Amino acid sequence: MGARGLEAAVELAPGAARENSTERGHADGQPVVILLGWAGCQDKYLAKYSAIYSQKGCTVIRYTASWRMIFFSETFGIRSLQTPARRLLELLFDYSVENRPVLFHVFSNGGVMLYRYIIEALHTHKPFKDLKVAGTIFDSAPGRRNLRGGLRALATVLVSTNVLLKYFLLFAFAATAVVLRILLYPLTRFIHESHYDALLKAPSRWPELYLYSQADAIIKASEVKHMADARQQLGVSVKAVDFSDSAHVSHMRAYPTYYGNLCTTFLSDCVGGSPR
Repeated sequence: MGARGLEAAVELAPGAARENSTERGHADGQPVVILLGWAGCQDKYLAKYSAIYSQKGCTVIRYTASWRMIFFSETFGIRSLQTPARRLLELLFDYSVENRPVLFHVFSNGGVMLYRYIIEALHTHKPFKDLKVAGTIFDSAPGRRNLRGGLRALATVLVSTNVLLKYFLLFAFAATAVVLRILLYPLTRFIHESHYDALLKAPSRWPELYLYSQADAIIKASEVKHMADARQQLGVSVKAVDFSDSAHVSHMRAYPTYYGNLCTTFLSDCVGGSPR
């Protein structure tokens, strides 16, 4: 924890720390998986997902951005997530795993907002341009300007907060979102484009897997499907899986074996090279 000032957890592949050994050689060829948690996610929950990959010998990096950045900084058009996005990529060099294929596993809009800046950094900052991205998995994301879903997500994050403070923050978020991200968005998008619109035309071309559900009360399934279809029209290799009845970021809890198999199969299919 605390690498580069981030509350990020890093799990090195078995044998990665050994010198001049068969295990070290095997670890050097294994992918790196970066998990980007949903708003308010605790690391103990994200660690359950990292187990899918660590069991396969991958190095795993887990990070969840501050809910204050996600719900307020981004809503106000403040690009505060740019710094943690770059620092996450710098961790690959800190741990000498920058030559391995990288898979992103992104949860909800909280993870997507951070991922948006990671894509920008990968295509505009040296030496990030040389990183080998194998693919991206989206879990319960991305969603568009869904105020009701955003309020539900923020209310979940604030569940243990003082009641008066909770409702003040909910009102402040709703008012700001309505004005800046809905009513004035035709103008404000030229200053700060939404994460959804940015991803629709993102320059990345590596494969993408979308895991979503019709029963998701926070992110609409139709918005995830629209994103998947739009990306596919750009030539991106896309697979979308509808879990039908599982709740927001709860697909693995409802279908652990199926979910794990989807992730490891996608990783296996991606590793070996895909276009940036």
